[in-house]
Amino acid sequence: MKRTLSLLGVILILGLTSCSNNTKEATNPSGKMGKLGKLKLSLDVKKFTLNNGLRVLIVENHRLPIFSYYTFFDVGGRFEGPGTTGATHFLEHMMFKGAKKYGPGKFDSIIESNGGSTNAYTTFDSTVYYQNMPSHTIDTIIDLEADRMENLLLEKVAFDKERDVVLEERKYRYENSSRGKLYLNMMQRMFEGTPYGLSVIGSVEDLLTLNRDQMFDFFKKFYTPDNAIIVVVGNVKASDVMSQIKKKFGDLKPSSDEIKAYKKEKDNDSLYVAKPKWGKHFKYHGNSKNAIFMMAYRGEPLGTRKAYVMDILSNILGSGSSSYFYQKYVKSKSPLLNKISVSNYNLQKNGVFFIGGELRSRTNLDKFRRTLQRETKSVCSKGIDDRGVQKTKNQFLVSYYGSVQDNAGVASFIGSTEKYYGDYKYYEKELEIYDSITTEEVIKVCNEVFSGNQQVFVSVWDRHKKVKGN
Repeated sequence: MKRTLSLLGVILILGLTSCSNNTKEATNPSGKMGKLGKLKLSLDVKKFTLNNGLRVLIVENHRLPIFSYYTFFDVGGRFEGPGTTGATHFLEHMMFKGAKKYGPGKFDSIIESNGGSTNAYTTFDSTVYYQNMPSHTIDTIIDLEADRMENLLLEKVAFDKERDVVLEERKYRYENSSRGKLYLNMMQRMFEGTPYGLSVIGSVEDLLTLNRDQMFDFFKKFYTPDNAIIVVVGNVKASDVMSQIKKKFGDLKPSSDEIKAYKKEKDNDSLYVAKPKWGKHFKYHGNSKNAIFMMAYRGEPLGTRKAYVMDILSNILGSGSSSYFYQKYVKSKSPLLNKISVSNYNLQKNGVFFIGGELRSRTNLDKFRRTLQRETKSVCSKGIDDRGVQKTKNQFLVSYYGSVQDNAGVASFIGSTEKYYGDYKYYEKELEIYDSITTEEVIKVCNEVFSGNQQVFVSVWDRHKKVKGN
């Protein structure tokens, strides 16, 4: 689904940052039955905007004495460039290392001593921080977050130590992981020459040379109130929360004109026009005993109607054991694969649609590649019908409702929608779009995706030849 793949896809595929031990709590979003008996979400959100541009979304849920606090920053890996790749993710790490009021080690220790949890993640398009805490700590969390937004220390000893941590993370995620290497190289081949063709964690060369001044420059550019969204969901009183947020964040200065111009330049659509080397097979050596692959096609940016249609298409073709490709290549009498999936990954400025899987030990890689290419020419007429489209719509509805069953889920849900679409209520339009998509439309888009020879095939295998930098 779009919300899972588009907003958290990189995290789920690569695990770019560690997973948090979120406290699970029941919340109570209301619902009403719409046409075709479908549930329509209705979230009671209070939205505020401070004079300095900081947006705040609050949902009161008094069933349990806990809350979730999310902060979304409009900055990710795409805002970097050669020489500074990984700076945004590195900065994410440093945000836990101390600020002026709460010094080194205090952020995590305060949260842990109160029985809470905290974590963060960085993608190409955003950086998100979050806590799950007991209700009586809300004022402390607001104070902690305001302190590090305004007065981050970036202390030298901690900075140098964290560089080693990030380098080890890169090694674990990419160099020592066949699946990470596969994903990274697919993205680099599909988006070569664009910001999405870089690495969120950063290149080894850049990570070794990034200095504190460069990091502080990123901090000043992007960690400003008008570049942030705070979301609080749980057992809190909205008026009290806003009183504290105004007190702690209200005097922070918004972005300068220079920084706004820099962001506008990075948002220029022309930077994200990719020209992949279509029809090529790129082979990389890895530790996978069976060949793993991704066959990638041109995708769509977040929010286009075609992107929503491609969500449905990817689900029908490769989501779960009943999907078309799984039945054909994994569950058949003569299976060629151990696993297969299809994903529609929508980024803010572009996207990619890809088929990924793992070959069985006796399956010939090059022969299978040709077989899969032939199959995509006929799958649109053979694999898509009314029943499959309706089944997928029902699954999406269940997923939407399931994503708002706890405080953290609601906070992530409305914060992501506010960040990417400028309005947390946009989910209502998304549901309407999904419901309006027809089988004929899915078949049409399917044919567009698989037409011609516009695909890039990437594989990782321990039998592939080792080359320098591979």
